[in-house]
This record gives sequence, C-alpha cells and structure tokens, in this order.
Amino acid sequence: MLSGSIVALVTPMTAQGEVDFTSLRRLVDYHLACGTGAIAAMGTTGESPTLATDEHLEVVRAVVEQAEGRLPVIGGCGSNDTRQAIRLSRAMEEMGVTAGLSVTPYYNKPSQAALRAHYTAITEASGLPQILYNVPGRTGCDLLPDTVGRLAELAPVIGIKEASGRLERVGQLKSCCGDDFLLLSGDDHLALDFVRLGGHGVVSVTANVAAAEMAALFRAALAGDWPVAEALQRRLLPLHQALFCDTNPIPVKWACAELGLIASPMPRLPLIPLDAPGRKQLREALVKAELIGRG
Repeated sequence: MLSGSIVALVTPMTAQGEVDFTSLRRLVDYHLACGTGAIAAMGTTGESPTLATDEHLEVVRAVVEQAEGRLPVIGGCGSNDTRQAIRLSRAMEEMGVTAGLSVTPYYNKPSQAALRAHYTAITEASGLPQILYNVPGRTGCDLLPDTVGRLAELAPVIGIKEASGRLERVGQLKSCCGDDFLLLSGDDHLALDFVRLGGHGVVSVTANVAAAEMAALFRAALAGDWPVAEALQRRLLPLHQALFCDTNPIPVKWACAELGLIASPMPRLPLIPLDAPGRKQLREALVKAELIGRG
C-alpha cells in the first residue's frame, strides 16, 4: 500500500496564519483524483514544528476524514520529546491512520543507543505502525543503517523515510533490514535512483503541485519502465530544484497557491512568504514542467 508517490502534504494557512481546512480538504480530493499513492500529513512540509498539538491532530483527522479510506494516510507523530511522540502515536492510532511518520529527535542530538531507546519506548506504548524518518540536515541527528536494522526487529517499525541525500544508504538498509522493509526516499531529485537501487517510492514535496506526474513517474519506475520514468524525471528536475530555492515549505506553498490548489501561500512564522527572485525561479520551473503556460 505505501509505495510510489506519497505526498508530503502542505498545511494550507489563511492570510492570518490559521489552518485553512477548506483548502486542506480540497487538497485531499486533488490527490485522490491524481493517483497519489498515499498522503503524509504533518511532516516537515506540513509545518509540524509550529502547530500546537490540538491543531496538529485536527489536521491529520481532517485528512483521514476526507480520504474516507480511499487513500492511505501517514500521520507525522515524531517529536524530540519521547512522551509527546507517544501521545501523538496513540492519538493517531485511535483516529485510524495507516502508519505514523516518526522523525528522529531534533536538537537533543541523541546517540544511536538513545535513538533505539526512544523508538522502543514508542512501539511499546502504541501499536501504530511506524515509519522512521531520517533527515539529518534538519535534525542534527543521523539514524545509521545498523541502528535501523536493530529497530526493524520491532514489529511496529515497518520502514524508513531516508532523507540523508546518500544513495548508498539504500543498499546498506536493504542489507540490514531485508527486502520487506519499506524504503522511501525523502529527496525528490534522488528518488528515481533510490527506487532503481531497490527503494519503494518517495515522500515527495513536488507531488504537492505535480501529483499526477509524480504518480505516473513512480508507477513507471516500479514497473521497470525506465524510459518513461526518466523522461518524466527530466521534465520535473528543474521543479524539484526550484522547490528548494528557499526553506521548505515556503516555495511549495507559493506554487500551490499559484496553481489555485490553496487559497493563500502563507506559511506560519517564523517562516515568511517567498521573495520575488524565488517566485521568478519557481514560475519558470512550473513552465518547464508544463504545469502552467508561459506569459
């Protein structure tokens, strides 16, 4: 179920910085129509660090309700506080998410032994299937393959979103965790090569604005139709790059608004809207990806 193009969903905000649930529900319908494989709500792209716990859970609940079982939903349930990660996991288990996405504790800089203790405590307290999330560029913490292999022995730990930018991790993780362990790329520009090496898909920022194209790309890749997959990747590569011309999710929220997918491009402070040079670069990338016309 959890393979192919999985969108790392933005959290739409009003101009006043409040969650725009009307746009959020419309986004779920967009991904249902476009063939997205699953929705990951309240991850990095969803601005999880700046939403209060009740808001965080309401966003995930709204996505689950709108999806109505037609699409798997992955809920961001990680924290740098193990007790909070347990609270989020339990709450999401009750609301019926397919799996949790559990980022490594950020800022604390735990050791590998501490990471094992953190995730063991979560799985002992909640039966929610857990996808580990390794993004050292954000967290200052790198979840190493040997540690992942040991955590994979815990029944609720079903996979990892690997966003270290290191393609050699695919082979290392397969060696440590076996072929049935879910391997998802967290880097759009590397994701096709990640799948070619044995990965199962991507948790994608680009899929927010090119949902049908990303779904087609990874359907082709998983079927071994590399010419089709490579052609789509070439078309989307400038967009993959432009969506990181500023801190994620600033550019992708602007692109979503430009395409009429959400009402406002506003992120929540301390992030601010995309500047003029970024808008120019991203608009050109949207043209190259054939998502908007030139003019």
